[in-house]
Amino acid sequence: MFQKLHIQLTFLCTLASGMILVLMSLICLCFWESESRKSHFSDFQINSTLLVNHLDSQSILSRDWLAQFCVDTGFEIDIRDKGIKLAFETLSPRTLDDDIFTLARERAHAEYSVLEESITPNSILSTHADFSLEWNGEDYYASVAMIPKNGGVLNMAVLLPLTDLHASFILRRFLFAGADLFGLLLLGLFFWFFTWRMMQPLIRSRQKQVEFIAFASHELRSPLTVMLSALSAMRHAPPQEAAHFAETIRQEGKRMGRLINDMLMLSGTDSSHFTIQKSAVELDTLLLSAYEKFEPLAKKKLISLSVTLPDELVPPCFCDRERIEQVLSILLDNALSYTPLEGTISLALEVCADKFVIRVSDSGIGIPDSEKDAVFDRFYRCDKSHKDKEHFGLGLCIAQEIIKAHRGKIQVEDTLGGGASFVVILL
Repeated sequence: MFQKLHIQLTFLCTLASGMILVLMSLICLCFWESESRKSHFSDFQINSTLLVNHLDSQSILSRDWLAQFCVDTGFEIDIRDKGIKLAFETLSPRTLDDDIFTLARERAHAEYSVLEESITPNSILSTHADFSLEWNGEDYYASVAMIPKNGGVLNMAVLLPLTDLHASFILRRFLFAGADLFGLLLLGLFFWFFTWRMMQPLIRSRQKQVEFIAFASHELRSPLTVMLSALSAMRHAPPQEAAHFAETIRQEGKRMGRLINDMLMLSGTDSSHFTIQKSAVELDTLLLSAYEKFEPLAKKKLISLSVTLPDELVPPCFCDRERIEQVLSILLDNALSYTPLEGTISLALEVCADKFVIRVSDSGIGIPDSEKDAVFDRFYRCDKSHKDKEHFGLGLCIAQEIIKAHRGKIQVEDTLGGGASFVVILL
């Protein structure tokens, strides 16, 4: 499922980014081609004007200069004097037919009013027009000029094939296409790793959900099996033993109820339905209450339970009294379960820098460094051989969610001399 989702996300992200990349490339390419056309036409106009001015200022036309000019600019020139073509083409062979020059003159005549008849013997100014022209599917820049010369008129037509310009366009388009393809490949590789990394929390969440269901099913099946066995035995047991089986069913039912309540509470935290009701709470009083609640049980297990409070007055803490009481119960209950006979458990409160620090320390088996983060996972037990039916491995997870809801922090440290210390920090 995740592999298919990974492929789909990679494809969609690459497609969306690729479309943006191609669109931006097309915009840049169109802008570059437009500017190139303007610049190329501007150069053509400058050169054609230079040619007209040169012919206008020279009394004698130099075929060598014209031929070299054509070589430098790529122009093809047709100059006529009284309808007679001037022959300088031997120095710069022309490749275009006369028909295209005729078309250029007709276009200049019709659209730009460049007329030979407009030049009189008394005219001193030349007239010319620059424009684009298409011939047999090819594009050209054209310039047609009428230049007064020695009482006559030089009829000049200039053509510049745009073959080189179009070739540069095609080359640039291939370069852009290659760059886009390479960019798409890089985007695909990037999104392949990026989406996979983004999916890791989802994969871990899915894995934890599967593990949660498996552990919950196992924990629910155990009391249910015992209840069904006791119910079956009670049918055939004598009346004096039926009460024992009934008590077993009741105890296992209570155990199942506690597990269901814990799971419902965790479900509420996952779905954001978990709420806290904050009020001003005296934490020193709360710790004394927790101490009095667990002291009889500690004495019964021959465990020394102590409480340490600050000497100065403790300011009220803005928190949910019942939830913090629940956290203390979870931590003290765990400490009693994992502390051996004649061990010690200490409950302490500190106030520093506007923070309240509650510490529950024991002299039990301790927690390895590699498992300090894992102890807050659901159904996790540090001691795999610990078979206490009162604990399902959900308590610390619930405590962590409660402290998170208070925007606080809970962590586990090593106790000096052995054991574990759970530290709760409230703001």
